[in-house]
This record gives sequence, structure tokens and C-alpha cells, in this order.
Amino acid sequence: MTTRKAAAPFRATSMPDRDWWSALWPNPEGVLRLLGIEPHMTVLDLCCGDGYFTAPLAKLVEGKVYALDLDPAMVAKAKEEVARQHASVRSWLTADAREIAGLVSGPVDYVLMANTFHGVPDQRGLAHAVWTVLRSNGLFGIVNWHPLPREKTPVLGRPRGPATEMRMTPDAVAGIVESEGFRHVDCVQLPPYHYGIVFERRSPSAGFQ
Repeated sequence: MTTRKAAAPFRATSMPDRDWWSALWPNPEGVLRLLGIEPHMTVLDLCCGDGYFTAPLAKLVEGKVYALDLDPAMVAKAKEEVARQHASVRSWLTADAREIAGLVSGPVDYVLMANTFHGVPDQRGLAHAVWTVLRSNGLFGIVNWHPLPREKTPVLGRPRGPATEMRMTPDAVAGIVESEGFRHVDCVQLPPYHYGIVFERRSPSAGFQ
């Protein structure tokens, strides 16, 4: 994969405070299970942010997690949250998400990306990068806001989430990701305002075998 210069953070991906994370998802492990993540899997938490999903994910798969974020401050917060929950992570990575092929030591079973795909400037490039680190038939799960007007998605009394024009339908996400060697296998509702769309890596032609 061609080496890229360091990128600025994706648009509209600043982290919310933990109070409204927990208001949206009081049971993060349940969300992970709905997305098809199972205890035997090795998982890459891509754009892990402050670790809201990283910690329960690490507990679910018994530490078989790579956690990556571009922002070192977010990685530091995620490390604190994982430690607070007495979990462990196989490797912490502070890097551009598009560079994962050179950072992960072997194929993984699942790549998780929560609340970030809408702001990625090169979505096809990112999907290709994910393809290169997944084993054959591995899964790529994306959690996204439903394409509702921002004023229609309040959390704790205030409109929340990305700008209305950045929100994506499941079909729009599928059109991009499937063009990079995936097939759509599931779409689950994550009330009140999200969906999770899951893709399977098709037969390899490059990357990890």
C-alpha cells in the first residue's frame, strides 16, 4: 500500500463526553455481540477514540484486540478506560487508519469502526486498507448514525452527532465498501439513532492470505 503523509483528524469526529455515550449505549458489550463479535475473535478497533467500546471489546475477546487512533490524547484516554475496567489490549497504535496494513502483525477476524466512517475523507481507501488486514471471510462492522436531521437526534436534551449532510444511509455505505472486495451480510438496528452494517471480506487477491 502506498505510504501516505500523516492526516488531520477526520471531520466531525471529536469525542462526546462519556455521559451521553452511556445514554446512547448503556450496554456496549451487547452492541458488540449484535454486530457479530465473538469471544474467539481477534479484533481491530479502528479509530477507537476514548475507549468506550475498546474496554468491553477487550474483555469480550480476552485481550485479542488491536486499538488504533490518530489522536494520541484519545489513545491515552482509551488506555485509562481499559485499565479501569481491568482489561488488556494486545497492541496500541497511534497512526493513520489507512496505514494499518503495515501495523497489524497478522490477519484479524474482525475490524470494528464506530461513529467515524462518515467523516473519512477517503472512504474507499480506508475500506481497501481494512480488506488487507482481514483474514479470508473476516468481518468489517461499521456503526453509523441514521441519516436523520441532527435536530431529530437529541441526547440528554441537546442535538447530537455529525452534521445532517454527513450522515449516510446503509445503502450508501454498502456501495462504497462493497466496491473494495466486500459483501454485505447484515444490518442491525442500534436504537435510538444508529445502525450497524457488517461486511464479509470476499476471496483474496492481495494482502494477508
